[in-house]
Amino acid sequence: MYVVVHHRIINPQTAFERGKRLISGEGAPETIKVLQFYPSQDLAHVVCLWEADTVQSVQDWVDTTLGDASDNLCYPVATEQAFAERPLGLPARPTLSV
Repeated sequence: MYVVVHHRIINPQTAFERGKRLISGEGAPETIKVLQFYPSQDLAHVVCLWEADTVQSVQDWVDTTLGDASDNLCYPVATEQAFAERPLGLPARPTLSV
Protein backbone atom coordinates (compact mmCIF):
# COMPACT_ATOMS: atom_id res chain seq x y z
CA MET A 1 0.00 0.00 0.00
CA TYR A 2 1.01 3.64 -0.38
CA VAL A 3 0.97 5.99 2.59
CA VAL A 4 1.26 9.77 2.61
CA VAL A 5 2.81 11.51 5.60
CA HIS A 6 2.25 15.21 6.19
CA HIS A 7 4.76 16.53 8.71
CA ARG A 8 4.10 19.83 10.46
CA ILE A 9 7.59 20.79 11.52
CA ILE A 10 7.90 22.19 15.05
CA ASN A 11 11.70 22.32 15.30
CA PRO A 12 13.28 22.35 11.81
CA GLN A 13 16.89 21.86 12.91
CA THR A 14 16.04 18.80 15.00
CA ALA A 15 13.43 17.40 12.60
CA PHE A 16 15.71 17.55 9.56
CA GLU A 17 18.67 16.10 11.45
CA ARG A 18 16.54 13.19 12.74
CA GLY A 19 14.77 12.94 9.37
CA LYS A 20 17.99 11.87 7.66
CA ARG A 21 17.26 8.40 9.06
CA LEU A 22 13.83 8.45 7.41
CA ILE A 23 15.29 9.54 4.06
CA SER A 24 18.13 7.00 4.12
CA GLY A 25 16.02 4.18 5.55
CA GLU A 26 18.60 3.60 8.31
CA GLY A 27 16.98 1.39 10.94
CA ALA A 28 13.62 1.34 9.18
CA PRO A 29 11.41 -1.73 9.39
CA GLU A 30 11.82 -3.92 6.32
CA THR A 31 8.14 -3.46 5.50
CA ILE A 32 8.37 0.28 4.77
CA LYS A 33 10.26 2.40 2.24
CA VAL A 34 10.16 6.13 1.58
CA LEU A 35 9.58 6.92 -2.10
CA GLN A 36 9.21 10.70 -2.28
CA PHE A 37 10.13 13.69 -0.11
CA TYR A 38 8.74 17.21 -0.59
CA PRO A 39 9.81 19.89 1.94
CA SER A 40 8.24 23.34 1.78
CA GLN A 41 10.60 26.20 1.02
CA ASP A 42 10.22 27.58 4.55
CA LEU A 43 10.79 24.07 6.04
CA ALA A 44 7.55 24.34 8.03
CA HIS A 45 5.96 21.33 6.29
CA VAL A 46 7.08 18.18 4.54
CA VAL A 47 5.00 15.69 2.56
CA CYS A 48 6.37 12.20 1.92
CA LEU A 49 5.12 9.15 0.05
CA TRP A 50 5.86 5.72 1.49
CA GLU A 51 5.33 2.14 0.42
CA ALA A 52 4.37 0.04 3.44
CA ASP A 53 2.45 -2.89 4.81
CA THR A 54 0.24 -0.67 7.02
CA VAL A 55 -0.37 2.98 7.81
CA GLN A 56 0.38 2.25 11.47
CA SER A 57 3.87 0.91 10.69
CA VAL A 58 4.75 4.20 8.98
CA GLN A 59 3.13 6.27 11.74
CA ASP A 60 5.10 4.40 14.42
CA TRP A 61 8.43 4.71 12.57
CA VAL A 62 8.00 8.41 11.76
CA ASP A 63 6.77 9.33 15.26
CA THR A 64 9.58 7.39 16.93
CA THR A 65 12.25 8.87 14.67
CA LEU A 66 11.13 12.51 14.70
CA GLY A 67 9.82 12.62 18.26
CA ASP A 68 8.62 16.04 19.40
CA ALA A 69 10.26 17.86 16.46
CA SER A 70 7.25 17.24 14.19
CA ASP A 71 3.52 16.45 14.22
CA ASN A 72 2.88 13.69 11.68
CA LEU A 73 -0.37 12.84 9.93
CA CYS A 74 -0.31 9.52 8.05
CA TYR A 75 -3.02 8.26 5.73
CA PRO A 76 -3.45 5.62 3.01
CA VAL A 77 -3.53 6.69 -0.64
CA ALA A 78 -6.72 6.07 -2.60
CA THR A 79 -4.85 4.41 -5.45
CA GLU A 80 -7.90 4.27 -7.72
CA GLN A 81 -7.92 8.10 -7.96
CA ALA A 82 -4.19 8.80 -7.52
CA PHE A 83 -1.70 9.56 -10.28
CA ALA A 84 1.98 10.46 -10.44
CA GLU A 85 4.52 11.81 -12.84
CA ARG A 86 8.06 12.68 -11.80
CA PRO A 87 8.44 16.47 -11.95
CA LEU A 88 11.29 17.80 -14.06
CA GLY A 89 14.33 18.91 -12.11
CA LEU A 90 13.82 16.63 -9.11
CA PRO A 91 16.37 13.86 -8.52
CA ALA A 92 15.32 10.23 -8.64
CA ARG A 93 17.36 9.40 -5.52
CA PRO A 94 17.39 11.23 -2.17
CA THR A 95 20.13 13.63 -1.20
CA LEU A 96 20.79 14.11 2.49
CA SER A 97 21.90 17.73 2.37
CA VAL A 98 18.74 19.07 4.01
